[in-house]
Amino acid sequence: MTHLIGTNAGLVWRALNKCGRMSIKDIKKETKIRKEKDVYTAIGWLAKEGKIDLSEQAGETSIWLIE
Repeated sequence: MTHLIGTNAGLVWRALNKCGRMSIKDIKKETKIRKEKDVYTAIGWLAKEGKIDLSEQAGETSIWLIE
């Protein structure tokens, strides 16, 4: 399971690197990760590593890479 989370974290990182600030919905679409929970675990991995930042406005979460 850890391998899958790491692989998905790489997909999310590449999507954010390519597209910039994105919503969870957009990340899911861009990465083609099927399960929303898998997107969230990948985001958690990247957050723990200090690679992303997040904000929430009007009920929508935005995520972007930390430069």
